[in-house]
Amino acid sequence: MRSRQLRSMLCVLEPDLVRRCAQSRRSARVVCLSALGEVIGEVNERAAERKKRVEVVAAAAMTVALGTGNRVLYKLALVPLKHYPFFLAQLATFGYVLVYFSILYCRYQAGIVTDEMLSLPKTPFLAVGLLEALGAACGMAAGAVLSGASIPILSQTFLVWQLLLSVTFLGRRYRANQLLGCVLITAGILITVASGSGGLSLKEAGIFWTLLMITSFFFQAADTVLKEVIFLDTSRQLKAGSVDLFVVNSFGSAFQALFICLLLPFLSKLWGVPFSQLPMYIKDGTACFLNMGSLASECAGAPLLPLLFVMVNMAYNISLLHLLKISSAVVSCLASTFSVPLSIYAFTLPLPYIGVASSLPAGFVSGAAILLAGLLVYTWTPTSYLASQEARSTPSPLTQS
Repeated sequence: MRSRQLRSMLCVLEPDLVRRCAQSRRSARVVCLSALGEVIGEVNERAAERKKRVEVVAAAAMTVALGTGNRVLYKLALVPLKHYPFFLAQLATFGYVLVYFSILYCRYQAGIVTDEMLSLPKTPFLAVGLLEALGAACGMAAGAVLSGASIPILSQTFLVWQLLLSVTFLGRRYRANQLLGCVLITAGILITVASGSGGLSLKEAGIFWTLLMITSFFFQAADTVLKEVIFLDTSRQLKAGSVDLFVVNSFGSAFQALFICLLLPFLSKLWGVPFSQLPMYIKDGTACFLNMGSLASECAGAPLLPLLFVMVNMAYNISLLHLLKISSAVVSCLASTFSVPLSIYAFTLPLPYIGVASSLPAGFVSGAAILLAGLLVYTWTPTSYLASQEARSTPSPLTQS
């Protein structure tokens, strides 16, 4: 009797039990699939981060190499054009406009640059050109008075400006090891350069010209941070992603050339060329650059050395902007800074047209060691930071359920 009742109850409950078991199995499958999707997404994200890190390291190494070549070739280019440094500066400025727009046109024809990119508001590019022109004007004015040995020391304020402007306008927050790394890198550069004649020449220069050179590095730092803002803003606005770097380079260089033209009377005077004599100066500079006429004997090495400098300088600027686009303004600044001791070492080698090679400063080895230590400290990621990032990215049990 009891067995019949139990059998009848099971028959009644069986459909409900089957339904519940099916639902539980279905929900288990959904949970497993969602967990698997999260694992795959996390693996893909880590792979993308690794790939980006490798790309940044490769771009930074390329920037350091080109930055070193840029400094060395500038010195070599001034051997034939030693009486025409202002001509070399303007050749680079206006030559970039022609080359950058030619590359931009080719990339537009290839479909890399879109109409949407070209229709972006030009006000940010105008600001970029103005900052670059002001930085060049202040740098030329101060550089005409300050010695060449003191300028690399003052250039370390560029990194300080970068950090301050990144925190102020980009809302960046830097870890303690990154700030310590920047301090060590700056200290290494100062020890490397100041162990020579840089420290003494800074004491001999007036405070006004020192502050003016520091101001020029402020304009340059503001220029790079503004470019980073442009890349970040356009990556959210454009359908094709961030704006092509040749759009930024081309329009920025065009506006820079425009402001340089407006400042030409002032700039030519700084270089000791009266504005009324500027046409004759450009004519003689062109003849020396082409190694023609009566000036040919004084311009040995032209036009090869100036052309090499312009080409490497252009490649360096493109590499620097590419590094800024895929990383940050501070990382691009560190890569540029790292080329200073390498270029100092390069001048100790038997380079053509230079004459007697210079000797290494007394504090070169210790300064370079501190610089490398600062670079390692900056790139080191603390385990506590990694743990906090993983805890932030790992969903809680409540979310999982």
